[in-house]
Amino acid sequence: MILQTALLIGLVIFSVLALVLKDLLRSAISLAVASLLLGIIFFRMNAPSAGVFEISVGAGLITVLFF
Repeated sequence: MILQTALLIGLVIFSVLALVLKDLLRSAISLAVASLLLGIIFFRMNAPSAGVFEISVGAGLITVLFF
């Protein structure tokens, strides 16, 4: 329960940082971390295919395209 709460709080913090930061590189890194945390949340909810898709596409591919 504590780990899940920490993951959700981290997800919200990094998502807000991705919106607020002026530097585009830092914003893209914040978005990648938020996607990684969301993928971990999917794994903890017993949805491994959604977790793998989110980590590979959300944190990987989209971040590389933004760079």
